[in-house]
Amino acid sequence: MQLAGKVAVITGAARGLGRAYAEALAAEGAAIVAADLNDCSDTVAAVESGSGRAISTTVDVSDAVSCEAMASLAKDTFGRIDVLINNAALYAGLKGARFEHLDEAQWDRVMQVNIKGTWLTSRAVVDHMREGGGSIINIASLAAVFGLPYGLDYVASKAAVIGMTRGMARELGPDHIRVNAVAPSAVMTEGTEEFFGEKFEKAKSVIASNQLIPRNLETEDLTGTIVYLASDASRFVTGQTHMVDGGSWFL
Repeated sequence: MQLAGKVAVITGAARGLGRAYAEALAAEGAAIVAADLNDCSDTVAAVESGSGRAISTTVDVSDAVSCEAMASLAKDTFGRIDVLINNAALYAGLKGARFEHLDEAQWDRVMQVNIKGTWLTSRAVVDHMREGGGSIINIASLAAVFGLPYGLDYVASKAAVIGMTRGMARELGPDHIRVNAVAPSAVMTEGTEEFFGEKFEKAKSVIASNQLIPRNLETEDLTGTIVYLASDASRFVTGQTHMVDGGSWFL
């Protein structure tokens, strides 16, 4: 198993991609800390049903004290932190609009969770990772490079995640901590369906038709890249943004 003996903290792990990442990493031997504002008991149960090890914790990634408590729990329970997946983000439920009509309170909250949250969770785990190196995986989005219309708050936040990935990689390289981003197109999860609402079926068709691989992205299409970046197979890869989008965009 590629991740035997490693400990992975995953934010936004209650459902969708976060849960898929937890199951995939656990299947490769990692112990999982499933963190979310919502209940992660289903994620823990799924990991344990596959004979994996997992605990859950409540975290508000926009709150420094909450992030520190998450990291301390992970260290106290499993003795180390090797992997952080910054998956928590505001996406489902966002109200799209032309940029000049976006709700200011929504804009502020998106920045607080998607950008500040990535910073705070990374800050909370980094001292633990310095003991033996590690891998931080930031979840960005195709939207950041494509320029998704009517969602400038989300686009701007994910573009910032890519910039943060590059800056953090340069700072943390001497500590043998790798920092990479993964930028998927729209993944077929509950969150994506909520984001597009009544336009979901049409959006699925348009997205697939604009890809070189003309089908929609499923969670299992992403987990291989996540496992690779979490494992020693990518031990000399850092500062990169990995597009997992069926060939929609070339970086």
